[in-house]
Order: sequence, then C-alpha cells, then structure tokens
Amino acid sequence: MTGPVTDPTPVARLDDVHLSFAGVKAVNGVSFEVRPGELFAIIGPNGAGKTSLFNVLSGVYRPQQGSVEFMGESILGRRPHQIAAMGMARTFQNIALFEHLTVLDNLMLGRHQHITYGFLQAFAWVGTARRQEIEHRRAVEEIVDFLELEQWRTMPVGLLPYGVQKRVELGRALAMEPKLLLLDEPVAGMNLEETEDTARYVLDIRDELDVPIIMVEHDMGLVMDLADRVLVVDFGTPIATGTPDEVQRHPDVVRAYLGSEVGS
Repeated sequence: MTGPVTDPTPVARLDDVHLSFAGVKAVNGVSFEVRPGELFAIIGPNGAGKTSLFNVLSGVYRPQQGSVEFMGESILGRRPHQIAAMGMARTFQNIALFEHLTVLDNLMLGRHQHITYGFLQAFAWVGTARRQEIEHRRAVEEIVDFLELEQWRTMPVGLLPYGVQKRVELGRALAMEPKLLLLDEPVAGMNLEETEDTARYVLDIRDELDVPIIMVEHDMGLVMDLADRVLVVDFGTPIATGTPDEVQRHPDVVRAYLGSEVGS
C-alpha cells in the first residue's frame, strides 16, 4: 500500500471542533488533519458524529467552536458550493443521481464548476462553449474508462444495478477534479463482489489519480485494509487516531466499537 506523501501543508485540518444541536453535542473536540496522498478513515458507532464531521467539512454545518481549513485556508462560513469550487467533492450514502439521465449525462453534471461560458454561447454552441464542451466530454470519457462503465455509458442510471449506480456517483465526484474526496459509506448495501470492485477503485483514485480521501465506512474489513490512518469517534468525541493496526489494538476502541474479537 502506498503511504501518504510527506508534506508540511495538510490538505484538510480540523482543530478542536465542537458542534451542538439544541444542547446535544454532535461533535465534541475533534481534531485531525489529512495529508496529501492519504486515505483517512473515520469510524464509529451509529450516531457517533461521522456524518456531522463531513457536514462541517463541506460547509453544511458551521461549528460553534474550532477551526476548519482546506488547502491551507479557513473555510468557516463558506457555503457548500464555494467549498466545492475550491476542490472538495463528496459522495453520499444514499444515491443522489438523476435516474432518467444517462451515465454520461450524470457524469457531465460533475463538470459544472469548470464551465465558464454563458447561456447564449451554449445555445449557439460556438467558440468557448464548443471548445469547453469537447474538453468536458473527453474528461468524462476518461472517467468512464477509469471506472469501467463503458457498457452502461448511454443507459439511464435508473435502470442500472445498485453497485453500478454507486460507481456512477463516484464518477460524478471525480468529474469535479477534486483536491479532496469525501466518501460517505461507499460500499453501503453492496454485495461482496461490488465491495471488492469499489475497494479497488478507491485505491486507484488515491494511488493513480493522487487524490487524498476521507472515508466514512461501517465495513471494518474494508477500512482496515485500505486506510493509511483511522480516526475513531464515539458520541461525537475522538477516542483514538492512528494506523489501522494501532486503532485495532486500542482498548477504548475495542470496548466502544470494534468488539473484543477484533482486538484479540
């Protein structure tokens, strides 16, 4: 497994982040950083605050305390579309595709932030609009090849198997050309074969495309096989951060989440 690249500037950093809803702590003093070239995983029981951390990172929630940085800049107070424009892409546990559009059209939607021409140019399809359209189509076809979606490229995504739909959603995030990719339970609901395929694509994204990844996932086998480092949270509070081997041996993790048989 290729490890993280040594670089003094983290891609993302959270420092002492606190987030509450009506007095209930969703995130309680979480700090971590993600390094270039790293696959960083966040695990914990249901309700541990994992999705809340993703929402803090992507600008959906603003924490009451702490700092959040992306590419060396504070992103506190920035809206989700502004953070996405900086290069942060996200997939969701529940598929959010346009089921009546083809695979190609859904992937093209991921190119929206790279489009600079206006409505009139698009309508006439000349000059900048024509050149950019060709470039965007080429980028999308590269993703089709990368994720092995050729046989479904012109099919409406609503007709595709669940695992392929999840792959299309991953491709749409890649179409943004992200500097950081957030994967929210990328193998949820998949069978073994689909899970193994997705694991291979996730590693290829990190190693071949050189995109750092933050992954929330309940499949512990997948996390321990893929991640460079793991953060464990419980009731919004961080209880361990380290390599998969270190985390599996941590007594608080064994008690809170993984179970004694994993730590044995």
